[in-house]
Amino acid sequence: MTIDTFDFSGKRALIRVDFNVPLNDAFEVTDATRIKAAIPTIKQVIAKGGSAVLMSHLGRPKGSEDKFSMKHIVNAVATELGMDVQFAGDCIGDEAKGITANLEMGKVVLLDNLRFHGEEKAGDEFFAGQLAEHGDVYINDAFGTAHRAHASTAAIARFFPHDKLFGYVMENEIKNIDKVLHGSEKPVTAIVGGAKVSSKISILENLVEKVDHVLIGGGMAFTFLKAQGGNVGSSLIEDDYLDNARTILAKAESRGVKIHLPIDSIVADAFAADANTQVVDSNSIPNGWMGLDIGPKATEAYMQVVHDSKTVLWNGPMGVFEMEAFANGTIEVAKALAAATSNGTFTLVGGGDSVAAVNQFGLAEKVSYVSTGGGAMLEYLEGIELPGIAAINA
Repeated sequence: MTIDTFDFSGKRALIRVDFNVPLNDAFEVTDATRIKAAIPTIKQVIAKGGSAVLMSHLGRPKGSEDKFSMKHIVNAVATELGMDVQFAGDCIGDEAKGITANLEMGKVVLLDNLRFHGEEKAGDEFFAGQLAEHGDVYINDAFGTAHRAHASTAAIARFFPHDKLFGYVMENEIKNIDKVLHGSEKPVTAIVGGAKVSSKISILENLVEKVDHVLIGGGMAFTFLKAQGGNVGSSLIEDDYLDNARTILAKAESRGVKIHLPIDSIVADAFAADANTQVVDSNSIPNGWMGLDIGPKATEAYMQVVHDSKTVLWNGPMGVFEMEAFANGTIEVAKALAAATSNGTFTLVGGGDSVAAVNQFGLAEKVSYVSTGGGAMLEYLEGIELPGIAAINA
């Protein structure tokens, strides 16, 4: 059963959305990306004769803190939907139940913050049952929380043994990530960057079984370079992960997977936007200098691999792109992805910094798919079965 085949007529759809959006000091939504992503699912329910009860968390409240109330989100949801949205001042209890029990078809209501109740994160089954009373069918459309075994993402599905579905956000995330991991056209390239190897070890271990090329950038590259005997100066290093790096390099070699490390680097004498910089061989970084971006030769080499690929996954920047002096590697890789996409390559961008980069450079519309999954996407790439997905498939 999918959202396209399910008959919603006369039914209340209880939809777990991800409206964990940023607010300014005036409690106005400053980035509605996650709200926009959920709109097609909500509209489909309404178009097929149902009503929608929306539930989400916002921030990390300690108890019922007003600044984390979903009431601040209602107007933004109504604007994106183009229709009125009711608000329930709690997600459980008689008042909320009264609103949802009498909800007319074609109407939408937003429940208050799920995390005002500690039972949500605890995955409490009784609390999940209270939430389940708000709907006749359950839809999980919050991929960003699919890696959490919370009441609203996992436990609740048991109360809808036959009427549980993925929304469009979930469907698209799973379909597009699976396209890279399982059904991809070769050669497949994974671009993995960011500061630390420790946060990407499991992803790299899984990816070297699925791809043909791995391009490594960001601070994590220097742990790999040092593991191979390079002199990396004062660059960021995780000495505890040198053996892990060697294991991944050996595993890749045994499988015929080419791991690319930056030939050269842009190095600085301080972690600062106005630091002195120079371009040096990545294996010969002078003491007192640190690598903060891939160099021009590495950038050119990485762009060529992307150009020759049929499927590309990008997770993590190539340097400290927030500082203009160290943004070039990330910008050029992003441009290469856009160019490859226009030539028919399937390109998927995921992970907070990579998504921020393509948005910042105005290239989000020029790649095949931008994942908003964050931590959930990373765990999915590691090969972990996510509780929110398992609960629907059970």
